[in-house]
Amino acid sequence: MSKVVLQAKNRQKHGSAESRRIRRGGRIPAVIYGRSGNAVSIDMDAADFVKGTKGISESTIVKVEVDGKSYDAFVKGAQRNIIDGNILHIDFYEVESGVVLRAKVPLVLQGNSVGVREGGILENPTHEVEVECLPKDLPERIEVDISALQINHSLYVRDITLAEGVKLHSNPDQVVALVKFAKAEVVAPVETAATAEGATPAEGAAAGTAATPAAAGDKKGAPAAGDKKAAPGAGEKKA
Repeated sequence: MSKVVLQAKNRQKHGSAESRRIRRGGRIPAVIYGRSGNAVSIDMDAADFVKGTKGISESTIVKVEVDGKSYDAFVKGAQRNIIDGNILHIDFYEVESGVVLRAKVPLVLQGNSVGVREGGILENPTHEVEVECLPKDLPERIEVDISALQINHSLYVRDITLAEGVKLHSNPDQVVALVKFAKAEVVAPVETAATAEGATPAEGAAAGTAATPAAAGDKKGAPAAGDKKAAPGAGEKKA
């Protein structure tokens, strides 16, 4: 990828009122911070910045040309309006040729994992690593091949292959990617009226049987009230 080139102008005036005036003109106030502590105040066309930096990462070095002078720098931060999302201010951090630097580089997973093809679920808990190198050796991204990753296996930061001259500074035991077993979905049975009615025939029969004598109010061997064969009352003579 060719280096992004941004055109800018020196900014002599400062303050909130001046920044608002710059934004009304379709430009963005910005600052380039140097390694020695010096700072250069600039402004640049808003549309050109958005178009030129689309898709870049924090580890992408851009070239900022200010009134004939060039600066190689990172885009370290862009302050945005929380309402409309427009960029209000940009911070650049200058890098010097031949001076070792540290930067966070995004990881990009490549390939179709064996474990995923067998039904596993891919997880990617680590999305970037910190590296140390010269500006000329700094990668914009690091591609990680996960094709051989099997179910219940993990790929760690220590497994990443780095280009010559690039030193890793992130924890080597961090998990970059892993494939887990997919959990089977348990579907609860839906109870219908018919199911509920036919599910307890034994219970209903038992309950009916037990309730019969209680409902009649009878005891074994005792005739019901009003029975013609009722026992003779007191004072009656036997036939």
